Amino acid sequence: MSSHAHQFSMLLISLYVVTTSLSADTSGEVLFKEKCSYCHLETRPSYDKINTMVAPPMMGVLFHVQQSKPSKLEAVAFMSDYILNPHLSKALCQEKSINKFGLMPSMQGNLTSKEANIVAEYVYERFASKNE
Repeated sequence: MSSHAHQFSMLLISLYVVTTSLSADTSGEVLFKEKCSYCHLETRPSYDKINTMVAPPMMGVLFHVQQSKPSKLEAVAFMSDYILNPHLSKALCQEKSINKFGLMPSMQGNLTSKEANIVAEYVYERFASKNE
């Protein structure tokens, strides 16, 4: 095999590995489970979990997001930004939730902006009320 043919083969193998690992790792569900579910419950908390929660459950988060950002486009844009750049002035949860849980830490360095958008899309589709 010539040197160029060998380099081309290695390039194709590298592209395949990168592409398959990216497509597997960048689904919204996988990213949510890896990066968000440690803090945010996916279901309504049972009575015994209420005191151990470290963040509000996602259905509660989406309830507040949808009250302020009624369209999917607005909600996803807000969440994508908030995931990476949380700030008290942007917070939509009730004051008692912020007092209980604190402000969400930034996910910068843990998620890219593209991944934050993928997570926001997934979260919207999975947890939002469909009463638009």
